[in-house]
Amino acid sequence: MALLNDITDPKSLEDANASVSLLDDNDSVAVAQAASAGIARLEAIRFRALAQLNRHRDGARSVTQEVAFALSLVDSYAGEMVAAADALTTRLPRTLNLMDQGKVSGFGTMKVAAATAWLSDENALAADALLEERLPGKNSEQIRKAASYAATTVDPEGADKRSEHHRGGRRLALRQGETGVASIEIEDGPTEKVTAAYTRIDREARALKTGGETRTLDQLRADVALDLLLGGQGGVSERTEVFLYMDLFTYLGLNDDPAELAGHGHLPAALARHIATGPNTVLRRIVTDPLSGQVLDLGRDRYRPTTGLGDYVRVRDRECRRPGVRHEALSINVEVKDLHHCYVAS
Repeated sequence: MALLNDITDPKSLEDANASVSLLDDNDSVAVAQAASAGIARLEAIRFRALAQLNRHRDGARSVTQEVAFALSLVDSYAGEMVAAADALTTRLPRTLNLMDQGKVSGFGTMKVAAATAWLSDENALAADALLEERLPGKNSEQIRKAASYAATTVDPEGADKRSEHHRGGRRLALRQGETGVASIEIEDGPTEKVTAAYTRIDREARALKTGGETRTLDQLRADVALDLLLGGQGGVSERTEVFLYMDLFTYLGLNDDPAELAGHGHLPAALARHIATGPNTVLRRIVTDPLSGQVLDLGRDRYRPTTGLGDYVRVRDRECRRPGVRHEALSINVEVKDLHHCYVAS
């Protein structure tokens, strides 16, 4: 306690605050960065203290209420903090060490803890090792995506089961607000459909934003969404698209590398294959550099995959035709490792 009181001594902080008004642009940014790093280090101490409390209470449920009361937090956020504290001090030591170095914020590390919560202790440690070099300098959304990708990579089978479980829990929630307003939300909806729905709503809202339109884009999106739900036409178009990126090995079921849905992030292989084989899916070839991921060629042709495409390739090739690779039928083209596809699911 004495050490913490010295670090956060009000007199020292008062002097620091007084000097801020004398800073130029560059120094202002530097001080803000230094303050953020210092906050992260203090948050690491707080997580360790919460983990220690949880151990003293043997993980009792009452810890959440105790923390919520002591730190003036709502119960849900207090529970997330306690869970993150336990994970950081046991399963995610490298991520906690990044906090000690001031490289990742407490909010960012909570994203890591949440994204890896379903992993076994062994797999969580593996994901933690994968993330050590990827988290510094990233914002919270980038951290969430990186942690989700790492979790899916170390346990692809578990990721498929978890995705199926979450999608099975989809529901529509209505929340009444104050003074004549309410909210409607689709919880845990299929990401490809939710993303496509938002893309359509956003596009049609923007089409309505003409010179004489006084509503904001947020208001227009809400109005278009409600109009569509109530049977109206919404805006000017009935078609929308989402983009899914996956390698051909994964598409054919010959490996389980995660795919990526634009605007959402990484998806487990089984879910990506489910989306990619939908009745309205269209394929477009994109050739990328296997190391950097840089796009080398963007195919102009689009085509719909046939039901027998995977069977045809497996029967034709028996194993990958790329020199040095020994797997069953990895691709239609020889250079499969450099080939990715963009799927447009309407």
